[in-house]
Amino acid sequence: MLGISLPGVNHKQRMMMMMMIGGASASSRATPVEMASLGTCGRYEFDGRNRFWSVYGKGKMDNLTATTRIAALEKRRLSISPSCSALAESRNSSRASFYKEVLEASREKFTQEISFRSKDKDISLAKALLYVAAEDEAFMAFNREMDALSLHYERRDTSSPSNVKECDCMEAVPLAGKNINEWLVELDAIAKEVEAELVSRDIGCDLVEVVDAVNKVLFVSRGFKRSSVLVDSKCSYLHSALSTGCANAILLSVIYIEVCRRLNLTIVGSRVGEEFLIWPQTGNPEELFKVTSGHSLFGVVNGKCVEDPRSKASDINSNSLLGLDIATNRDIIGVALGNLIRLHWKRASRTNYGLMLTSPLRFVHKADEKFNKTDGSNVPLLRPQELRLASMASERLLILQPHNWAFRRDYGMMLYYSGDYEAAVQELSICMAFAPEDDAEALEPFVEKLHLMRLESSWKSPGQQGRLTVP
Repeated sequence: MLGISLPGVNHKQRMMMMMMIGGASASSRATPVEMASLGTCGRYEFDGRNRFWSVYGKGKMDNLTATTRIAALEKRRLSISPSCSALAESRNSSRASFYKEVLEASREKFTQEISFRSKDKDISLAKALLYVAAEDEAFMAFNREMDALSLHYERRDTSSPSNVKECDCMEAVPLAGKNINEWLVELDAIAKEVEAELVSRDIGCDLVEVVDAVNKVLFVSRGFKRSSVLVDSKCSYLHSALSTGCANAILLSVIYIEVCRRLNLTIVGSRVGEEFLIWPQTGNPEELFKVTSGHSLFGVVNGKCVEDPRSKASDINSNSLLGLDIATNRDIIGVALGNLIRLHWKRASRTNYGLMLTSPLRFVHKADEKFNKTDGSNVPLLRPQELRLASMASERLLILQPHNWAFRRDYGMMLYYSGDYEAAVQELSICMAFAPEDDAEALEPFVEKLHLMRLESSWKSPGQQGRLTVP
């Protein structure tokens, strides 16, 4: 630590000057994106009486103050991550600028789709999840571009890397060979196949027959299958699911809902334990549970989980079905985003078996734990790209539910793991304002130590600042 000795200045004054210098140096090293999203943040102080880190002075951060801070943080939701700060340094690259535009446009489109609609039923599940895929694909493509540019400069090759196909708008960005509009047309095509199947049967609009036709087209003709593999990203993004025919349960439900919506058939769903179940809206649920050829329609639609005695879904019948809470479109998008967080977190922490987002909170009270060091040297080594993808999914969840304290806690912990201690303190401080008292008290010592880690990191010389981050 750098010592400061000035005549006529006492110890307390010197410490205050060091804190101010540390904060200034940290700010000067912030990327343009960080400054844009955190520029409104003041210094944090801890009030031992009220147990909260507060902004702009001491005092408990009440719900009104926290809500104000949430509004100020919306720029962060629409901005590029600090881990993408190299974008600002690569504006001379048309490809980097292109990916930057896609990242920003995708997040903006997603926010508009889920936030600015007057009615939940007007939200397009397919569009929202394709915007998610476009943003994540652009982020990974940018990292690949940076790798190619690095290799290009290392070899001092005068030829430029391969060109990227330019697109006029974000909707034209290719995802597994098709753009967003073409994937929406693919859903239209599936619905038309169902209509053709119904015509061939020469029947009317009987609910059971329509559902049976949808099942035949999706699971027989198209060969869609449910995947229980958590770490396979191909089953976790809508465009990949449509392309490969392999999807996790929530994405297969989304495809089913979107196809039936095009047939004017309303499909509803509900979270039951770890499963998400869907069924056609009907006043006669008994017909969904009639067994034909060994399976009921409800079982065919929702897969093997309804027959697995270990699953809560196996307890559902025509009577209990009516008592389930119907999920909104925003809820369904939230479930899909939650799956993405689990996917990318598991991949990010692959070398740290059993590591959870909240693991540091369990050890902060123990004096013999390594976490009590305030230099951050014991933070587990994670895969940065996967960690950032998990953070991006968490940011979208906070757009959906900005006052959900558990979502904000998880996002704050991701910022801690990524080494962005200042932003982590801010998010966790807001979280404490909304969390139940017991959970807020559990967070208190961690946030206090995190604040000290932030201060210590700001005292380091520029050559020592931060941890190595490889996109």
